[in-house]
Amino acid sequence: MDEPIAKKEYYSIGDVCELTGLKPHVLRYWETQFEVLHPTKNRAGNRIFRRKEIELVLLVKHLLYEKKFTIDGARQRLLDMRQLGEMADEKKDVLDHEFLGGMKQDLNHLKEVLTAPPSRITS
Repeated sequence: MDEPIAKKEYYSIGDVCELTGLKPHVLRYWETQFEVLHPTKNRAGNRIFRRKEIELVLLVKHLLYEKKFTIDGARQRLLDMRQLGEMADEKKDVLDHEFLGGMKQDLNHLKEVLTAPPSRITS
């Protein structure tokens, strides 16, 4: 199975936004709210994310948007997961969910293209 996050050493904030569907200001705000999110900065002062930070961003997104935690609740849940050693399993579950969601969107788009009358097909 392909990984949902392309294999690069470093990702720009724009790359992370594209991968996660989040806006840059949301990522910057989350950095102030979640101590586990701390991408480093390059010499130019731009944030550079590693794969582990992107996985954490996806986990925070899952807790806030899908599980409907508050910021404080999500922060506490992350601390609990870290203390109980559940962080790796939870990140894997979220990544699998994100990957399958993307696959579903791609398949639905393909279905639309294949079933559309010839006059509606635009690429």
